[in-house]
Formats: sequence, C-alpha cells, structure tokens
Amino acid sequence: MVRQIIETAHAPQAIGTYSQAVRVGNTVYVSGQMPIDPATGQLEAGNVEAEIRRVFENLKAIAHAAGSSLASVAKLTVYLTDLAHSGKVNEVMAQYFSPPYPARAAVGVAQLARGAQIEVECILVVG
Repeated sequence: MVRQIIETAHAPQAIGTYSQAVRVGNTVYVSGQMPIDPATGQLEAGNVEAEIRRVFENLKAIAHAAGSSLASVAKLTVYLTDLAHSGKVNEVMAQYFSPPYPARAAVGVAQLARGAQIEVECILVVG
C-alpha cells in the first residue's frame, strides 16, 4: 500500500524523526501535537486552556492538509501531565467536535517535551 506524507506550515514542523501525519489508504495517522504555535515554533504561553486550544488548532490544520476535517477523527489519544485537566479538555473538545464524538483515551504522564501540559494524537478516516 502507498504511504502519503501529510505536511502543512499551519501546524508545527516535526522536531524529530517523524512526519506530521501519514496517510495509508483511507486512514490518516496524525503524530502527537503539542501546544506549539506554528508561526513562532514556541510553546503556547498561557494557561492549560490556551494549550488545549492550540493543540486542537494544530490537529485541525493537519486534518485540513489531508483534505479532511476534525469530523473525520475516529480516535484521539490525549496525554496530560495532570489528569485534573480532563474536564477542561472535554469543555474545549466540545467546541471542536460534534456528536457522535470520536473514541478517546486520556493518559496521565509524568512529563511531556518542552514542558507542555498536553499532547494529542489522532487517527482520521477519510475518503
């Protein structure tokens, strides 16, 4: 099966040996997005809500680059340094997704790169 690399300047560039997203058939695997502003390359300054919004904006930009939207997300995995922020994730997520919501896992982690409080990866089904 042919792999297509998905890239956009409207989301942070990969900072390691990975791609922003890879499409295989009608499935797009989006790498974990951190709250990095693609214009500056810097971590989103502010509170956890600002970080969550930036992450979903980055995911939205990659979905658009894949010719799709967040409506095509089948599965999200949310990594949080503090699971107490799950309620805020739900609140912000409701502004980006409509029912039926995608499947989701929330995982508490000790730390994330660059001191981020959240990272989210997803799988889209497109086409």
